[in-house]
Amino acid sequence: MNPRPKSDASFERWLSVALRTAHLAGVVWLGAAVVASQPADPRATALMAASGVALLLIDLRAGRIALRELAGAVVLLKLVLVVWMALDARQAAWIFWSLLVASSISSHAPKSWRHWPRPDQVRASRASKPG
Repeated sequence: MNPRPKSDASFERWLSVALRTAHLAGVVWLGAAVVASQPADPRATALMAASGVALLLIDLRAGRIALRELAGAVVLLKLVLVVWMALDARQAAWIFWSLLVASSISSHAPKSWRHWPRPDQVRASRASKPG
């Protein structure tokens, strides 16, 4: 396996930093509306969703996350909730706070929890099943 050139890795790192910054800006923008009991600006929700999808794609490409792991499933659930929030303003407050809590927990949980089940555990489980 050939490692990527340093310039590609550097570009990807800065792209990730820019996307995470945009994502956090969208969270703050949306949170300000929720706290003020105002309707969410659709641009804030779109910024969160678009930057979230882009971050997911970068992490999938780099192998930092897998959809079959808990962390990947949580990201997909969060994207569904963002879309729901955009479509149903009456539910936006509780969805926003749920997303905030889920994001904090899933981002800072131990690696063994986020990446459960590990691919080697899945293979071992399949190999031990009869027939």
